[in-house]
Amino acid sequence: MTQAVQHGAPGPAAAVTPAPGGVTAVGDSAPDFELANQFGEPVRLSDFRGRNVVIVFYPFAFSGICTGELCEIRDNLALFEDADAAVLAVSVDSKFAQRAYAEKEGYGFDLLADFWPHGAVASAYGVFDSESGMALRGTFIIDAAGIVRYVVVNPRGQARDLAEYRTALAGLGGN
Repeated sequence: MTQAVQHGAPGPAAAVTPAPGGVTAVGDSAPDFELANQFGEPVRLSDFRGRNVVIVFYPFAFSGICTGELCEIRDNLALFEDADAAVLAVSVDSKFAQRAYAEKEGYGFDLLADFWPHGAVASAYGVFDSESGMALRGTFIIDAAGIVRYVVVNPRGQARDLAEYRTALAGLGGN
């Protein structure tokens, strides 16, 4: 069964197979988590209270579409900074793979390792595909109070649209 999953965003909905329990929805409190970044440092979502956060789940480091999406974020980081939004990119890769990936591509934002327990944070957000062992292309924009304000989940093989980030972030405002 496929289901269109898109909330708080313009454009057509994307067809995906939803995770058991469903995808975290607009208006929900964002599930808190702590994951290691590419340097092995702990990153807690709750430490970003008072600031907007964009969580970008992606399938795997070094894959073509994921690299294109994250490079687009890298090249437009001012868009996120202007909205006082931290970018947290999450995949099931290890912190070692995340570090090599960040260094190769010059990412100036945290790449978080949802490695063990495998996909636990992606599962908490409802975007872990247990059949393939990877996160779906889920994006969650969280406001300064920790409330989810935008959700979109793209199907495998379909890149996200940066213009949608721009629209969603404009609705939040910066500090």
